[in-house]
Amino acid sequence: MATLHHSPFCPHSRFIRLVLAEMGMEPTLVEERPWERRDAFLLLNPAGTTPVLVEQTGLVVPGAGLIAEYLDETRGLGLNGRRLLPERPAERVEVRRLLDWFLIKFDAEVTGYLMLEKISKRFMTSAVGGGPPDMHAIRAARTNVRYHLTYIGYLMGRRRWLSGDHLTYADLAAAAHLSCVDYLGDVPWEEDETAKDWYARMKSRPSFRTLLADRVPGMAPADHYADLDF
Repeated sequence: MATLHHSPFCPHSRFIRLVLAEMGMEPTLVEERPWERRDAFLLLNPAGTTPVLVEQTGLVVPGAGLIAEYLDETRGLGLNGRRLLPERPAERVEVRRLLDWFLIKFDAEVTGYLMLEKISKRFMTSAVGGGPPDMHAIRAARTNVRYHLTYIGYLMGRRRWLSGDHLTYADLAAAAHLSCVDYLGDVPWEEDETAKDWYARMKSRPSFRTLLADRVPGMAPADHYADLDF
């Protein structure tokens, strides 16, 4: 059985947890607090970031994008019609484009700010950056999430899933990031019903169940967070 080193409210970790669940894999989960820079974890990934997948063979695969590519290479063909990275080159390009959009752009403009300021800082010491949240960063993230939501609505107004006709890594990455923001109640779902309907489909999938059960100690989720019908 593979082992996944993760942080429950790291959106990149959540993305890989969704991928593994969709592939029918049940890894051993090891929770990490990256800011603690645990020696044993740094030996696995000197960058000190989550997620990190460790195969039974001892092979270490660090980073969400790299893990996704690795899993497609090693398990993708066995999924037949459920492959999460399509076979056709043009379709693969579109999935990878959207992966960059959510794993890099959305994270830099929305999730990174909110997870740090509203969650991580609660558990970090002042020596490693803990302390009160930066409200300027939070306001920026809340503003930025609006146009990302509009873009999801735009895509879903023209496609069955974000990248085309089938569920792919793009949907799982987008849903993983939004799930973190939604826990905090910072997604203005009322502004785009198309995006909201897509997310309702995503969080109704069996792979989402463990994510919806996650809780931040001392911080309850938004009332609708685990409500499959919003």
